[in-house]
Amino acid sequence: MPKQLLTTEQAMRYNRQIVLPKFDLEKQEILLNAKVLVVGVGGLGCAAAQYLVAAGVGEITLIDDDKVEKSNLQRQILHGEADVGINKCLSAKASLEQMNSDIKIHVIQKRLRLVDYQELIEPLDIVVDCTDNLASRNTLNQACYPLGKPLVSGAAIRMEGQLMSIIPAKHSACYACISGYFGEQNLSCVESGVMSPVVGVIGAMQALEVIKILCDYGESNVNKLMMFDAMATTWQTFKVSKKVNCGVCGSA
Repeated sequence: MPKQLLTTEQAMRYNRQIVLPKFDLEKQEILLNAKVLVVGVGGLGCAAAQYLVAAGVGEITLIDDDKVEKSNLQRQILHGEADVGINKCLSAKASLEQMNSDIKIHVIQKRLRLVDYQELIEPLDIVVDCTDNLASRNTLNQACYPLGKPLVSGAAIRMEGQLMSIIPAKHSACYACISGYFGEQNLSCVESGVMSPVVGVIGAMQALEVIKILCDYGESNVNKLMMFDAMATTWQTFKVSKKVNCGVCGSA
């Protein structure tokens, strides 16, 4: 498919990005031609997807098999009261299309297996992990790394959040290098609660990481785990070393 060029109207729309130092028309066209997968359209996915769409990412695929519930509305900002009972992908797509009609938005309303992800991810540029459980994060990591696809993983619970970027082309550490330290506990928002803006902070940071990685703009959060403490309003960054015996990235 031939590369899309920015129209004059689009250049005006994204002018505030284009005039940033070292961010120009060429980088905006990278976003316009990018294909991004957002897995999970809950709190994180709603926040990440809206900023990616607003920033001009040209094609986004949303995956979620869940339906909107009233308890979701506290933090999942692409869904409204009228969307209760509707699949989250469809609700989010309708909201996103109101924000930017230029963007192509695809939806997948079911859970995928590893082999499904591998087939889906191969032609895409980057994956945003907005899931809410360890098993799904590990599956996405297993799908992305061997295919050389960057993965931006986020999580939020209670008053805490975390962020990590995995870039196989840089031979980075992967999610499996740290996931073993999280043990088997799989806390959910239902059990532990979550403060509404916390998912917004992490989701927005995921969108920022995606843009930076796609455009090679600034320093990405590679080989680092960023932890957000909303109670203290502080960030901590921990170095993540690549495990020599990691079953996903160890031999890469």
